[in-house]
Amino acid sequence: MALRPLDNLPVMTTPEKPKKPNKTAALNACDCRVNDENTVPSAVTDPSIEYIDSEHLTSLPDPATNIDGLIERLASKNWLEVCEALNDVRRFALYHASMLIPMLDKIMMLLVRSMKNPRSALCKTSIMASADIFTSYNHLLLSPSSPSTPQHEAFDHLLLQLLLKATQDKRFVCEEAEKALRAMALSAPPLPLLQKLEPYVAHKNLKVRAKAAVSVSDCTAKLGIEGIKEFGLAKLLRISAEILNDRLPEAREAARKIANSMHVAYIGEEEAKYESWENLCTSNLAPIPAQSMIRIVS
Repeated sequence: MALRPLDNLPVMTTPEKPKKPNKTAALNACDCRVNDENTVPSAVTDPSIEYIDSEHLTSLPDPATNIDGLIERLASKNWLEVCEALNDVRRFALYHASMLIPMLDKIMMLLVRSMKNPRSALCKTSIMASADIFTSYNHLLLSPSSPSTPQHEAFDHLLLQLLLKATQDKRFVCEEAEKALRAMALSAPPLPLLQKLEPYVAHKNLKVRAKAAVSVSDCTAKLGIEGIKEFGLAKLLRISAEILNDRLPEAREAARKIANSMHVAYIGEEEAKYESWENLCTSNLAPIPAQSMIRIVS
């Protein structure tokens, strides 16, 4: 059999492997967002809020116009509109305070509503507004002559929310609530505020107890002996002794400050000596708490 020349043999080719699809092209073709930190987002779905400190807020150019519909704006379902309205409330409180007085109770209740909102920006802005309201209106909110006014009732709701927010895990909300509580203690009449705070030092939430104890210590430092006596010397002594055994260090430190403020005010009177402080503790407290309170100031 004759052999075929090699030149006439068919050329054998190896089939090419199919190419893998380009991942980048597939992603670009897909109608989805690529998580690329170097890519500028095409649209902002949750615009950020600028938090303005009180000293940087300016007065309203036309307050008479801005006050129309303020309550409706605070109650809006649009959270951005509510934030703008809250900042207007702050401007009114700082620069046009008398204009808000007729609607102050409604405004405080709407602040409470905003504080309960899960959106942190709205919550923080409402807390900042409450601090400015305390600075401008605490002489009205806690007027001793009218303890059952709508402002007093709205203040009760606002105080509870601030104590709760001061215990939150979100640090920037917690810190803002602590600032508002300090503004409240700094500007409010100490005796009526102390009466408002008294139930919260026995609250079932230990963090709320601690924040309330801090505010009580701030109030006690402002009271003086006459205010302490009006509130009840023995009662305040028992409150301090109870807080001294609390689980949180913040509460125990507040209790020591309360005891020191009471001691300074008490022995400041000419007839009161150190021995009378010991007698005060032993006559109003059980032996162990009494010795603890005596050691604090010794």
